Amino acid sequence: MSTLLVPYHLDESMSELPQRAGRVITAEMPPGEFWSRIAPLHGVVADAVADADRPAVIAGDCTVALGVVAGLRRRGVVPAVVWFDAHGDLHTPQSSASNYPGGMPLRRVLDQGVGPVWLVGARDLDPPEAEFLAATDSVQRAEIGELTVPDGPIYLHIDLDVLDPAEVPGFRFPAERGPSAKEIRQAARRVLDTGRVVAMTLVCSWQPGHGASRAAGPLVDELLDYYGTAGRPPGSTGSPADRHAR
Repeated sequence: MSTLLVPYHLDESMSELPQRAGRVITAEMPPGEFWSRIAPLHGVVADAVADADRPAVIAGDCTVALGVVAGLRRRGVVPAVVWFDAHGDLHTPQSSASNYPGGMPLRRVLDQGVGPVWLVGARDLDPPEAEFLAATDSVQRAEIGELTVPDGPIYLHIDLDVLDPAEVPGFRFPAERGPSAKEIRQAARRVLDTGRVVAMTLVCSWQPGHGASRAAGPLVDELLDYYGTAGRPPGSTGSPADRHAR
């Protein structure tokens, strides 16, 4: 397992992240609109993921998933996606009243071409997101205890705001009546136990100074440890660079 830290919320540097990373990823961002500005960072993430052994990425928001999926695709991996999130992240620029980029990454991941997508624990959906889910068969919704683990290689994405905000303070976008850390831990382990997880992201957007990093740290550490010791994907014998060197 290779651990990567991407210390940004969108295009802003972020210091309060649970961090136990082997590599810190940064990039110079040019002026301009958000998706153009963030593209160099996602490019560096994609490069790192493409050359990593089962990458685990820690970041400050869900847009990092675009770089992760791009890196997997470079390796010829088209993963199923298991996406834990209190929100849908399914907006487009046309559907979003706020035009907040953090509300769009799962929709953009779908546009990149992935396998089946499971949206787990989502309970705060805007009307356009609910309408999209009702009209598509590309995304399946599931409650925490009802997830059917997909076949094939899996990209596991966990936005920690899926947790009940009573357990972790300071989320930027809290959604009440969420699952406990124990429930998330158990559900994530079910996915990791398949040995087919080829990448994992752990992300969280919170208000600075509210202690969410400290509160979420133990769960982040436990999931990283479990990913590191869970079964390896079939045929996985090390990083791409290691395999080419043999």
